[in-house]
Amino acid sequence: MKRVVPVAAVLATVVLMMLAACTGRSERNGPKTIAVITPSHDDAFKQDQLIDVAIAQHVAAIVLDNAGADASIAAVRKANDAGIPSFLIDREINATGIAAAQIIANNYQGAVLGAEEFVRLMAEKGEYIELVGKESDTNAGVRSQGFHSVIDRYPGMHRAARQSANWSQNEAFQKMETLIQGNQSINGVIAGNDTMALGSAAALKAANLGRVIVVGFDGSPDAIASIKAGEMKATVLQPAAAIARAAIDQAHQFITSGSTGKPEKQAIDCELITPANAAQFGVFARK
Repeated sequence: MKRVVPVAAVLATVVLMMLAACTGRSERNGPKTIAVITPSHDDAFKQDQLIDVAIAQHVAAIVLDNAGADASIAAVRKANDAGIPSFLIDREINATGIAAAQIIANNYQGAVLGAEEFVRLMAEKGEYIELVGKESDTNAGVRSQGFHSVIDRYPGMHRAARQSANWSQNEAFQKMETLIQGNQSINGVIAGNDTMALGSAAALKAANLGRVIVVGFDGSPDAIASIKAGEMKATVLQPAAAIARAAIDQAHQFITSGSTGKPEKQAIDCELITPANAAQFGVFARK
């Protein structure tokens, strides 16, 4: 099974590239350091350790791909209390007023795009399976809500099963192997991210059910390759590169002027990727 590059890794790479291109200087105060922290999404303990290190090193700002909507509140508050602004990327936290910015993909809008294409590909009827991400992750719930805001309007669409595969490709493969034993007549699978979509597509292919329509979310390079190969039918680009650039730009603006000039919560719209436009996209961005 293919290895999918995690969005967090791409965000970190783009952020570091932006840092390399940015002087990070304030004429009044000299050179500044921006910490980039990307812990595992379920490792709040590691995140807390890294935040402590950043505080001890007196960094000027933190760009954080945080470990969870609730699990990250204390860490962000601790940085704020130490006078260090945090710029959150990829997911929101369930608190406001303690981060300088929370910059995410417009997950609901993106899920609507994906669901509209899914319904079109399904010709507005048939049985489908939904794979959702980690239940505690805000993004998982928002994407599922966006899917159903569209799909539930079509009486011919019937959900045969809904399972969490925790954003995991291997878990999605295993879950799909089990699910299709009792659902051989399914026509489609819609997944909350590309790793789960790719895992389910592999399981369907192994069961000679390659006809089943699979739609994902993220716009990962492996998903785009799958679409080009005629396996997955569509995905939704999570604009990770644009999010990372915005975080660094706003951190620099905050350091040099004391304000980002923008609201705390910001959502960047997603784009639909299909066989017709897949060649136009690279690593979580248009080429």
